[in-house]
Amino acid sequence: MPLNSRQVQRQQTLIVYISLLLSMLCWAMSFIWYKGAYAYFGPITTIFLRLLISSLLLIVFTFTIIRPVIKLHHLKLFFAAALFEPFLYFLGESYGMKWVSPVTASVIVATIPLFTPLAGKILYNELLSKKNLTGMLISFIGVCAVILSGDAEIRANLIGVLLMFVAVFAAVGYAIALRRLTPIYDSITIITIQNIIGMLLFLPLFLIFENPIYHPINISFKTIVPILYLAIFASTLAFIFYAFAVSKIGIARSSVFINLIPIMTSVFSYFLLNESFSAAKIIGVVVVVAGLVLTQWEMVFKK
Repeated sequence: MPLNSRQVQRQQTLIVYISLLLSMLCWAMSFIWYKGAYAYFGPITTIFLRLLISSLLLIVFTFTIIRPVIKLHHLKLFFAAALFEPFLYFLGESYGMKWVSPVTASVIVATIPLFTPLAGKILYNELLSKKNLTGMLISFIGVCAVILSGDAEIRANLIGVLLMFVAVFAAVGYAIALRRLTPIYDSITIITIQNIIGMLLFLPLFLIFENPIYHPINISFKTIVPILYLAIFASTLAFIFYAFAVSKIGIARSSVFINLIPIMTSVFSYFLLNESFSAAKIIGVVVVVAGLVLTQWEMVFKK
């Protein structure tokens, strides 16, 4: 029995949300994979290797299967996307973490879903209802509840705070550039070109600051496994899923799902790293999910 238009629409909506959840899952796990990678490699080497591996995988697939035609005047959009993320975002986050505590960093990163919808409204006139805005605020409060429920103290340094906000606004800039590209190219092509450019941007930093000639690196199966996880899941699949979602529901509704990252990371840390998961964190998770449901209410329940 063929599906009617409403059922098809609901199936498409479900695919979008599954894509978003998978992308957040990959990015949440990346914090744990980073922990493994940093035991053997420096930050620049880790980022460069994950982008190099991701680019090689995507090049083989994209230019043998999809064979896209890239228009030259669109290269500036691809460059802007790659400049914002991975380049500026990773630089701000990696070095900002040296100056602020993980708690402070998480709270700052959690502001991304508050800034991104405003950019979408200003530049693309994406609709933002009071229910959307209220849901974003509730979700942010839930993130803060999860982050602040532990014993860690908030420790801030002005340089570190500024660097973390470089990462935040880089994420906003990336979402804006992505919104321009998604109506023109498929998500796999976008991430392929983005990662190639990002890898080339990191190459000079890799050669200057962590050149293997002067800083030998140990490449073995054990050391490369976390890099492979970062390359395949965090730098490839996560970005493809996220770009697909942005093309379907816009940057405002997509970006609010970023609030799930610290929640998922807390859960994975509990099971994999034996970190605590208190009742306050559980309440925070419930609040975050409530906020997410509120931001997506019109799309899911009004159709």
